[in-house]
Amino acid sequence: MKLLHTSDWHLGKRLEDFSRIEEQLAVLQEICEIADREKVDAVLVAGDLFDTFNPPTEAVDLFYKTLKRLSNNGRRPVIAIAGNHDSPDRIEAPDPLARECGIIFAGYPNSVVPLFELESGLKVLQSEEGFLELKLPGINTPLRLLLTPYANEFRLKTYLGQENSQEELRTVLQEKWKELAEKYCDNKGVNLLATHLFVVKKGDELPEEPADEKPILHVGGAQVIYTENIPNQIQYTAIGHLHRMHRVDSAPCPVYYSGSPLSYSFAEANQKKYVLLVDVEPGKVANVQELELANGKKLLRKRAEGIDEALLWLAENPDCLVELTMVTDTFLTAQERKQLSAAHNGIVTIIPEVKNVSEFSGGNKKSIDLTKTMEELFTDYFSHEKGQKPNGEVMKLFTEILAEDEE
Repeated sequence: MKLLHTSDWHLGKRLEDFSRIEEQLAVLQEICEIADREKVDAVLVAGDLFDTFNPPTEAVDLFYKTLKRLSNNGRRPVIAIAGNHDSPDRIEAPDPLARECGIIFAGYPNSVVPLFELESGLKVLQSEEGFLELKLPGINTPLRLLLTPYANEFRLKTYLGQENSQEELRTVLQEKWKELAEKYCDNKGVNLLATHLFVVKKGDELPEEPADEKPILHVGGAQVIYTENIPNQIQYTAIGHLHRMHRVDSAPCPVYYSGSPLSYSFAEANQKKYVLLVDVEPGKVANVQELELANGKKLLRKRAEGIDEALLWLAENPDCLVELTMVTDTFLTAQERKQLSAAHNGIVTIIPEVKNVSEFSGGNKKSIDLTKTMEELFTDYFSHEKGQKPNGEVMKLFTEILAEDEE
């Protein structure tokens, strides 16, 4: 059985004033071509399908057209779960019509997929909260899926029947997953887990959540889940949320973030993007192949010493999106900014770095280092105002506020 794992499409997302819809169209076409070329039997989309609860019409159109093409007229099931950027109700709204195309949505951790069968041979054999068993066209081996879309910690516990529980979320999830796995996941089928949560190997350093991302690890969010919480019956775990493709662990099975198909912030500059091809059969460890994506513009950061160096570099790197730091003796003039804009149509932001800033401020004002991140600038401001650095709780709140989109 061949499966394709992708996630974090963030359809409708912009980079400042730059639309990414054409890049998203190109890279999703590429993913469809990979699914056809590799003769994939099913596709998993592990959350953050859209960038906001109310995505623009063009993003919605692209989403459904892509899923329909991926489903191959109902012969290849597409299973898509909600992430922390998605509205669970919006994700599940078209479900009755989507099922006729072989597309299955799960918006909530306790969603139940109705039993149905298509002329293609696709059939839902069993279903309950958080679980789905499929008969795929032309394949005798059933596909079992534990599905846990994103929800904050309180709602997750509520959905899992632990509303008043003081247990850690990972313990509650482990017990629920174990219960489902013991009930349904023997070695006569292929057993997978798909979720949109923050999953790490216990003891490893926590990776940073994507810049401009709504963080999961914040006050009121969901806590870290460990790979040791995954049942032993599971042969592959497909995760969404982090934008860099990487393997989290190899035990009790391969546990992977597929990452986003495009770089969505300059923190992802020069990052390669992938989809994951998972080859798996009953009772055996899944084999995972990382397939690099070619479409989408590169995001590049450049620090240039003067206008001439900047213009030369821009001419050498035409087809990309750029964060340009300009190091100059004086502030950039309107004419110099005009030159830069005319030289390259992909400059997202220009960060001025003036060497002799004291000459222009009378030596009385401290300059702001605009090369620093928002978190670093906030720390500097807080320290200046309060005489001490902000504690972890304050920084978590600031990160949450910074990441919030207007919905």
